[in-house]
Amino acid sequence: MNNSPFIRKPATVRGVMLQVLAALLPGIAAYVWFFGAAILVQIALASAAALAAEAVMLRLRGRPVGMFVSDGSAVVTAWLIALTFPPIAPWWLVVAGTLLAIVVAKHLYGGLGQNPFNPAMAAFCAMIVAYPQLMTQWPAAGFTDFGAELQAIFGADRRLDAIVMATPLDSLRTVLRLPDTRATVAGILGSGATFGNIGGKGWEWVALGYFVGGAWLLWRRIITWHVPVAFLATLALVAGAFSLGGPDKFPGPTFHLFTGGAMLGAFFIATDPVSGATTPRGKLIFAAGIALLTWIIRSFGGYPDGVAFATLLMNICVPIIDMKTQPSVFGHKRQSGGDAP
Repeated sequence: MNNSPFIRKPATVRGVMLQVLAALLPGIAAYVWFFGAAILVQIALASAAALAAEAVMLRLRGRPVGMFVSDGSAVVTAWLIALTFPPIAPWWLVVAGTLLAIVVAKHLYGGLGQNPFNPAMAAFCAMIVAYPQLMTQWPAAGFTDFGAELQAIFGADRRLDAIVMATPLDSLRTVLRLPDTRATVAGILGSGATFGNIGGKGWEWVALGYFVGGAWLLWRRIITWHVPVAFLATLALVAGAFSLGGPDKFPGPTFHLFTGGAMLGAFFIATDPVSGATTPRGKLIFAAGIALLTWIIRSFGGYPDGVAFATLLMNICVPIIDMKTQPSVFGHKRQSGGDAP
């Protein structure tokens, strides 16, 4: 018979990271189903590079290698990098991005718990600025030829015309920005093999997998509701408002939520406890800011998906957000204006 009081065991970094990795599995399963097993190769490459870089940097910094390498934080960063990079990107691009994330964005700032920027998003932004063409080569939904994908990853010949196609966000943005175009959002979304029922073809199921995994993290209390709810609600409200005002030029909430990195950002990126806000109100502001910037970049910016850049921009704001949203210390200030005891 179990009687109160109940004492919860303290969560360990390793335990939390393992649960985050487990929560990513539904999205990865949908990814493999619709886009082939190349993503598993990229996850393996990124994980190996992350663990090697982590071990080297810990050794150089005189820190215990075994304890920190096994905590799972580097592997989580690696998986997020692999899931945000194109699955048929050349192997060296994924490895270079992972090394940058671990060495520069993490350890040069002091290691685990000290980095002001999300390492995975720092890697994504650096690579898409340096190699924009390679970072926009995504396979078509339904293309699962593993041999061709391996050739794209490891081969020297990257003539991928028969494999790649524009992402749903990129396709929509490109057509809408054509001069003298009369195309409407409804007309674009209803044509071509890029778009599914409510988002990008295949990508809507990947997003649903991330949602399921994120809901499990909420149920396990690994993350709190503040960030995902504020992110998804803000993105839906802004997209819905502009869609109502200009339905021919702005897609509605479901398209934004189930296309691109919205679900991954809401549950796995913006919830990073190190680079994100720490107070309850601060988390709401932080996540809402990422969602708003994501929509602005998607709608008016030069990149089809804005989750990575929006996250880094809000990472810069975290110190001031936390400072302004800290609750008052009990006994130091009265609402009625009397002297403090």
